[in-house]
Amino acid sequence: MYRLLISAISFIFCFSVSAVEVTDLYQDILKVYDKSRDTRLAASRKALLNVLVKVSGDESADQNKLAQQRTKNISDYMLKFEYDEKANGQLHLVVKFEARKINELIKELNLPLWGVQRPLVAIWLGIEDNWRRELVTQESYPQLEQLIYDKAGRRGLPVVVPLLDLQDRRLVGIPEVWGNFSEPVEEASRRYSAERSITARMYQAPDSETWILDWRFTNDDLFDSNRLEGDKQQIVGQMIDSLALGLANEYAIDPNAYYEQAAATLTLKGTQSFVDIELAKRRLQSLSVVTQATIMRKTPEFVEFKLNHTGSVGDLKKGLGLDSAFRDYVDPRAFYHVVDKNSLEYQWVGE
Repeated sequence: MYRLLISAISFIFCFSVSAVEVTDLYQDILKVYDKSRDTRLAASRKALLNVLVKVSGDESADQNKLAQQRTKNISDYMLKFEYDEKANGQLHLVVKFEARKINELIKELNLPLWGVQRPLVAIWLGIEDNWRRELVTQESYPQLEQLIYDKAGRRGLPVVVPLLDLQDRRLVGIPEVWGNFSEPVEEASRRYSAERSITARMYQAPDSETWILDWRFTNDDLFDSNRLEGDKQQIVGQMIDSLALGLANEYAIDPNAYYEQAAATLTLKGTQSFVDIELAKRRLQSLSVVTQATIMRKTPEFVEFKLNHTGSVGDLKKGLGLDSAFRDYVDPRAFYHVVDKNSLEYQWVGE
C-alpha cells in the first residue's frame, strides 16, 4: 500500500518537497497465530519495543533494559488494538500507542526523539548477477524490493524504489547508478518528491558466494561509499538500518537537553491572509521540536512567532528545513545572500 501511494504521488506532483509525514510512527503490526490474551500481550509488548526503535531512530532501543521493564505496563501506553485478518488466512495484530506517552518514555530512557516529519529517500539499487546488471524494481527483484519497504517501514523511514519506467529510463540507467552520477539520479528522484537519493550496487566477490553492497548518497558532501558484505537480503537490510541511523543522527533531538525550555522568535514573511497565519501556526506546532507557537506581532510585511522548543536553535532549523511550507528568506534587494545559521527569518510557501 505504501509503495502504491508513493507511485501515485509521483504522478500527481512534479515539484519536490522537503519531507513527508510518517503517519504510522506510533503503531506496529505483527503477525499472530491466535486471538488469545497471552498472544496479544506478548505481541503488544514487542510492538512497544518496535515503536521505540522507530520513534528514537536508535536500532538498539528495543534492547534497553528499562524499556523492556516498561512493557510489563503495556496498557499505560496503548491507545487501541485491532486484528486484521487477511484473505489468505494470515492474522495480524495492529497496536496503536499514545504519542505523548511514548515521547515521555523516550525522554525517560534518555533516547533521542525523531519527529514525524522525515526525509523521503529514493533508493536506486543495481545488481550484477551472472555478469548481467539490472536495476531493482517490483518486476525485476520483487522480493528485494519488498524487503526494502518492509525494513524501512520498521525503522519509520520513508523510502521509494523508483518505477524505472520510460520516464525514469530517459535519465537513469545502470551506468548512472553504478557510477553514482549524481545529477541525472537526483533529477530523476525529483519526480518522487525525494529529498535524498542514494545509489547502490551489489555484486559477488570473485570466486566467492559472498555478496558485496556499496552504497552512498548522491550529495557531494556525503559522497563517501559504505560497504557491506554477506548474503543478499542481509546486506540490503543492513543498508536500510545504516541509512536510518545516519538520518536519525542528523535530525533527531535530545529531549533531555538542558536548553529544553528554550524560546526563539521566528519572523515569517509572505503570509497573505489570516488563514495563512493560522495554517503556519499549526505547521509550526506540528514540528517535533516545537512545544508551543504564539503569535507575538503582525504587520503587513511579516508575522512574528514566539516558539517554545526543545533542543537548540540548530535542531529547530532542522525541523523547519524538513517542512516545505517554510523556506529561508532571501532579501531580493541584497546583492549576495549570506546564510546565518542562527537566523530564524523565513518565507511562507504554504501547501
